[in-house]
Amino acid sequence: MSMKLHGITFGLILFFSTTVFAQIALDTNAEKVISKIMKAQELNWNKGDLERFMEGYWNNAELVFVGRNGPTYGYQNTLENYKKGYPNKDSMGQLHFDILHAQQWDENTIQLIGKFTLTREKDQPTGYFTLLFRKINSTWKIVSDHSSSS
Repeated sequence: MSMKLHGITFGLILFFSTTVFAQIALDTNAEKVISKIMKAQELNWNKGDLERFMEGYWNNAELVFVGRNGPTYGYQNTLENYKKGYPNKDSMGQLHFDILHAQQWDENTIQLIGKFTLTREKDQPTGYFTLLFRKINSTWKIVSDHSSSS
């Protein structure tokens, strides 16, 4: 490879690696708001209130939830899937989130990686999630949720 071509290749790699993977320091106010959303979700789930649990999500047809059955699009479809999968408080159990990593990509986008644990009378399913939060009309909302059970 010629030195000129090598320099161009290196320059492109450097450009894309700093552009695509750039991130900014996690905004402390955003971190507090997102922490509050996650705590509210735990609380509302543990009360058996799926409608209030869903308040952390973007109420929009473009919301996406990816679980073991593949993607579900839309707020209402996601809520209906939760209702089918967890028809009563016993099936819902007690939910606990452990946040493993938070990363801010730009002023309006934060990615959260965590672990969930459901404690029920007969079992204790766990799994991991990746949430994408976007600031929409000055409010942080989950726009994408990819959750998988272990």
